[in-house]
Amino acid sequence: MSIRKCVLRSCLIGLLATSIVHTWCVSALPAQETVTNVHHTLSVEIVPAAHELVASDQIELEVNSQVTLATFTLAHTLHVESVVMRTHSVLGGQGGRDDVVPFTIVRPPEATAQRIVVSLPKGHDRRVTLVLSYRGQINDPPREPRHLRFVTPSETAGHVGVEGVYLSGESQWYPDVIGSFSTYRVTAQIPQGWTVVASGHKEGETTSAGKTSSTWIVQDKSEAFTLVANKFVTTSREWRSPTGQRVELQTHFFPDNAGLADEYLNATAKYLDAYVRILGDYPFDKFAVVENFFASGLGLPSFTLLGSGSIKRHYIQPYALGHEIVHSWIGNSVFNRDDHGNWVEGMTTYLANYYWHELVQDIPQAFEQRRMMLDGYNLYVRPDTDYAVSQFLRKHDEKDNAIGYQKSAFVFHLLRQEIGDEPFWRGVKTFVRSYRNRAADWQSIEEVFSRESSQDLRWFFEQWVEQPGAPRVFLRDVHARRVKGEGGKEAWRLTVEIEQAEKPFRMTIPLRIVMKESMDIKSITLSQSQTNVAEFVLPNQPLRVELDPDLMTFRRVTRQQLSPMLNVYVTDPHKTVVRAFADPASPLQQVVSRIADHELTGSLRTTVVSLQENALPHAGSILVLAGVDQRQAVQSVIQESCGDRVALGDRGFQIDGQTYDGPTLAVLFSCPRANVPGSVITVLYGVTSGAVEKLSRFLFYYGWHSYVIFQDGAVTKREVWHGSPDVKEVRSDATS
Repeated sequence: MSIRKCVLRSCLIGLLATSIVHTWCVSALPAQETVTNVHHTLSVEIVPAAHELVASDQIELEVNSQVTLATFTLAHTLHVESVVMRTHSVLGGQGGRDDVVPFTIVRPPEATAQRIVVSLPKGHDRRVTLVLSYRGQINDPPREPRHLRFVTPSETAGHVGVEGVYLSGESQWYPDVIGSFSTYRVTAQIPQGWTVVASGHKEGETTSAGKTSSTWIVQDKSEAFTLVANKFVTTSREWRSPTGQRVELQTHFFPDNAGLADEYLNATAKYLDAYVRILGDYPFDKFAVVENFFASGLGLPSFTLLGSGSIKRHYIQPYALGHEIVHSWIGNSVFNRDDHGNWVEGMTTYLANYYWHELVQDIPQAFEQRRMMLDGYNLYVRPDTDYAVSQFLRKHDEKDNAIGYQKSAFVFHLLRQEIGDEPFWRGVKTFVRSYRNRAADWQSIEEVFSRESSQDLRWFFEQWVEQPGAPRVFLRDVHARRVKGEGGKEAWRLTVEIEQAEKPFRMTIPLRIVMKESMDIKSITLSQSQTNVAEFVLPNQPLRVELDPDLMTFRRVTRQQLSPMLNVYVTDPHKTVVRAFADPASPLQQVVSRIADHELTGSLRTTVVSLQENALPHAGSILVLAGVDQRQAVQSVIQESCGDRVALGDRGFQIDGQTYDGPTLAVLFSCPRANVPGSVITVLYGVTSGAVEKLSRFLFYYGWHSYVIFQDGAVTKREVWHGSPDVKEVRSDATS
């Protein structure tokens, strides 16, 4: 996830002399018309024990000479002590003077930031230098999000404390011009023994009188400056790109995790090797993996900030470390345009979470990524709450994730199929090069790919980006008859009729045709009409036709077509938790408590019953929390739905005919609930209470597979039982 400055959606600078301050920039000029350059020379002393910072920021602005008010945002907990205008001598910039200038503090109701409105003298130069001195506390201790899936990091606007320092653009810890892109020179002072890691290049570091001072330079325009600090063990090495570019790779870990440095440095080098070929030169001169004191997965200019738990869990996968590295280009070099749809997460998810698996030729995992993209949308986005990809700004819940990350990523997959590989990848590199250190939006993407493909793609972006929804496509009829083929050979003419329910989409969809002696993949291009018919001449008799077997198109499917998994339970409007354990101190009780404390899907409530006291409800999905003491009763309950797929034993269990034995084993599995279409019965079973203790807190991480096997809390195997595909048997007429 990339992080950007918290933008208060108004103006950045340029209140006209006749404006009224408390209206907050009503009718103000757009930012780009009043400010063309911003540079911060910032000096800050950080005092973790007092949650305090003391700072002076020399801000250089290029301002329209008619503008007489400059407006900055700053955290409301910081107190501005003085504002002066610095005038330099004409000769060499020496011997100038500082003039105190008046300013007004405006605190909008319920806002997290105050506005510092500085009065500029009439007739000022176009280049204005202001020095703001201020101090105060940044003390917003991280809070765990109140939902079970942990789709966002811990919540904090910023924190200075003995446990760590986190100051991002959202902290508003320095005076900022809203919507600006700035360059920076930041000197940070911290107690000796602490290490600062920040955006950009570290120019130098000195230690004296019990304090360490480091200076950081950001020469390319950036949306915000982020600084973190803690007591790190630092490891570094140099990486060279195929073009000769040199980049310093670093890890800054707490002592307990310092031994993992080489693993993360090796993975970083592997991802950079691949992505510089796709995206061009790496945009910075360092990439650091930094351990955070709270749960996070943030991609920042020149570093990523990962929580301790993630570091310990070897967070080097493509969807993890790879995703944050791709953000170096997408989001931290090419910026998202404020007040426009967030395209950044979709493109990053496509390149990192998905395309990496194609790149290393892991075809099964590439399929899995497409499946999870489609499943996420179909599970978490109801038609009545759907919205267009172009309206996504930031992830707050699973619905936003499904639209802004998953559907958005699939849009790039559809675009690649539409225009072809060569123009697509050329377009990606051209886009990144053209918009480096600039803001882009969906229109920018459309313009680049239309140009690179020599196609008018207006219809594509209007359909997939600007409108909500997804096609509902199904096989209506398939029939074949014997005909004479080329050279008089016997052949079969297959007629396939496809129907689109509701609003039709323009798209191409693959078909798998299974014949008596072979199999073939064909495609049918659907027009924007309800019914489309295609004919194919085949060498062998067709037996059945399957719609989009490899999940190459984005579409809505029914819940019963989805694979059984925990997330089907989570999204069921009727849910029941079944307590199938006797020990009140069991770790399974923690799961019950967490479900009671958190709402899985909005305001939907979950019923909790005991297996021995209550009959199971006839509707909805069921989550059974099973102890070994009630395994026989649980086996009886699941038999109708799971059949012989699962057998629970007192020392282990059997899944798909394979036996697993041992006291540290646990399993989470889901089966389609018999006679309740679209619902599942999900079971968490541990051979001992200790087997489920380590995973009970993270149970809802594991919602995307039909079964997951754990040993001592760690995943050892996960598999999917595929749902019901859209398949039709071919009606054949043998007459020629």
